[in-house]
Amino acid sequence: MREYIRRSVRKILGSTQATIDTIEPGSIVVAPRRPIEWTDEAAITEVLDLATKVGAVLLDSGTGAIDTRDQVAFVASIYGLDDVDVDVTFNTILVSARRGNTLPPITTVRTVHYRSHDFTRLAQIDRLIRRIRQLAINPATAHRIVDDILAAKHPYPYWAANLAWGLLAFGVAIYLGGAWLVSLTAFVTSVVIVAVNRRLARIGTPPFFQQLAGGFIAVIPAAVIFRWAADTSFAFLPSQIIAAGIVVLLSGLSLVGAVQDAITGAPITGTARFTEVVVMTGGILVGVALAIRLLAAVGVDLPELTTVTPFGASEIPARITGGALAAVAFAFASYAERRALPAAFLAGILGAGVAASLTLTTLGNMLGYGFAAVLVGLVGGLAARRALTPPLVIAVAGITPLLPGLAIYRGLYGLMSGRIADGLGETAFAFGIGCSLAAGVTLGEFIARSLHQPAILSTLQERSRRQVLKARASARPLRPLRRPRPPGGA
Repeated sequence: MREYIRRSVRKILGSTQATIDTIEPGSIVVAPRRPIEWTDEAAITEVLDLATKVGAVLLDSGTGAIDTRDQVAFVASIYGLDDVDVDVTFNTILVSARRGNTLPPITTVRTVHYRSHDFTRLAQIDRLIRRIRQLAINPATAHRIVDDILAAKHPYPYWAANLAWGLLAFGVAIYLGGAWLVSLTAFVTSVVIVAVNRRLARIGTPPFFQQLAGGFIAVIPAAVIFRWAADTSFAFLPSQIIAAGIVVLLSGLSLVGAVQDAITGAPITGTARFTEVVVMTGGILVGVALAIRLLAAVGVDLPELTTVTPFGASEIPARITGGALAAVAFAFASYAERRALPAAFLAGILGAGVAASLTLTTLGNMLGYGFAAVLVGLVGGLAARRALTPPLVIAVAGITPLLPGLAIYRGLYGLMSGRIADGLGETAFAFGIGCSLAAGVTLGEFIARSLHQPAILSTLQERSRRQVLKARASARPLRPLRRPRPPGGA
């Protein structure tokens, strides 16, 4: 029985660790290659440029500033540069290598000019760090690998990613209790939003106006179908379509990274990222507000907000289904590797199931969503050991269905309709949900990172070893068999 428990726990926790889990900040790294001479400026510059390239991909993908700093310093230390200072601030990475008291330091700087969600690129950089540590590949080879990773095309075509964004909205609409017409409308609306924003990005449109356009588009189909449904007996809630579109637009923002930086000791980067999230969210709100005013001017009014009807226990399976679809769709749309998709699907099931179940208790939505995010972060950290996928991929996918798109819309509509108290309350609730999700994921990843060798495994292994030694010591030696006499012999 003990052996069965030991094997089960080992299967859950994994026999390996995520790359970031194996890096101890401030520890001394034994370089597998001969350390670089301090006087060799070309070799030092080559290593520092490699480290900043790796850090740029990590930062671009939404990795926290502290984790990015630790991995940049780790790459430099592998080649013998252990006396380096690394500074990561929002979109800039600065690395300076000291060369003693008589030689000037060598410094490299790299700026991240864009933000993108390409989780395949992030996973490949993660594996490259493992190869540098285990195989001690030379800097020139590592440079070529990084260049190939950056130059490679996305693993899935754009049209497939666009459909995945639509499937994300489809799942969110199901999670919010939408009927089939609501979910299909959310699917089509989100595909159009992503297609328009891709076109705007190609012509150099600032991200704020891309978010504005997305918020504007999210309202129009919902209002048109609501006007049509008003003449029939068909029940239709346009707020669910608008909320699904808002979640699609919010999912591209680095909310988790912003809160993680603020918590883990990078307040400057955390403040900058949080400001970016607030400004981009403001773009969504401006687009939604413009659409509502334009529709009101032509005689199309959206329904007044009423008290939200609480979900019942019978609706939990549908919410779990929607959350799982949304999580795996987000992972696919963000170009995650195929090995990460099942883990993202599991994280969506866990997050949506726990959040939906706890909202039926006295804990309330905010604590329920926070606890669900902790479990998603924990699962992301543990699943990263099995699939060798960065924990960020699974964690962000798992909490995406829980983003407060509906609360943001209700808060904006309340402010625009003169219900200031209700609007501010919904806005504060949306802010609390967002912070709760991000902080919960950070705590879950921290717990997973600390589970290097749980006490239960150590205890079971020690007991198993003692039992084997005791059995060997108590075993009686076998007496040698007598050699049979030959027939007729003496």
